[in-house]
Amino acid sequence: MTPSTNALAPPSTPRLRIEPTRSGRTLLDGGWWPRSTDPLAELPGLVRAIDRLRGPIVRLVLNADTWDGNPRSLAVDGRVLRLGYFTSQPASLLTAICRNDDRVDLLVVPPETEAGLAEAAMALAATAGNLVHAPRLLTAAGAMSAGRTDSAGRRAREGGSPRTAPDAPPTGPCHPAGAKPAGRHPPPQPAPASAAPPPRQRRTGDVHTVTPEEQTMTIARHTIVSALRRRGQHTRADWVERELPTQVDTTRHAGLLATLRLDPAELGEPTAG
Repeated sequence: MTPSTNALAPPSTPRLRIEPTRSGRTLLDGGWWPRSTDPLAELPGLVRAIDRLRGPIVRLVLNADTWDGNPRSLAVDGRVLRLGYFTSQPASLLTAICRNDDRVDLLVVPPETEAGLAEAAMALAATAGNLVHAPRLLTAAGAMSAGRTDSAGRRAREGGSPRTAPDAPPTGPCHPAGAKPAGRHPPPQPAPASAAPPPRQRRTGDVHTVTPEEQTMTIARHTIVSALRRRGQHTRADWVERELPTQVDTTRHAGLLATLRLDPAELGEPTAG
C-alpha cells in the first residue's frame, strides 16, 4: 500500500498566532499563514500546534476551492482526522473541531501574501476583542498599515520624529463579556454528503459578572474621530466611523483606546450609562 504524502515528510513549523486568553469576546481565535495550498504538507504541523494549545483535533473544515486535491482524511500521530470542504466556508477561514467540542476559528492568510501584511493580519486575528471578520481582515490590516505609513511621513515632513505604532490595527473588547459576538462566522452549511461542524460551545470560564460598583462610561464616537483627525490619522478615523457605535464604552473598548493612544480623560468628560 502506498503511504500517504503527509507520511513521507515531517510537517513544517506552522506560522501561527493564537489569541492566548481564550476570550469569549472575539471573532477569531488566531491567524495562520501556510506556505502553500497543499493540505497534506501544511495541515499536519498546524494540527499538532493546535493539539498542544486547545486539545486534540478530530475534524477540520476548509474552503472547497482553495486547497489542492481536497483529501477527505489526514493521518497525524497515529490518528485519522476528517477533512470537510464547503463552498460556503470563506477561503480566509479554517475551523478546527476538537475532541472536547471546542472550536478554533483561524484566519488563513494566502501563502503569497507579503510578510509585513501577513504578520499584521495574524496579529489582529489573535487580538482579543477583534471586530473584523476573516474575509475583511487582510484589507483592514493593509489599510491600517498604510495609515501608519502616511502618518509617519507627514510627521517627518513637518520636522517631527515618527512614533512607534502598534503591530496591529486598533481592536478592543467591544461585546458583552462571556459571549461570542453575533457576527462571528457561523458553521458553514454542508455540501452534499457532508455534515456541518457543531456549534461552538460557550466557554463558561470567560463569563464575567458585573458588580454594582462597575459603571458604564461612554464617549461619543465623533469625539474620538475628531481627535484622530487632528493628529492626521485619517485612516484610523475612517475605521472608527465605520466600525464603532455612536457611544463608545470606555471599559469594553479600553484595549481599543489604548491602541489608539487615546486617554478618555483627555477627550472630555465621559457620559455615565
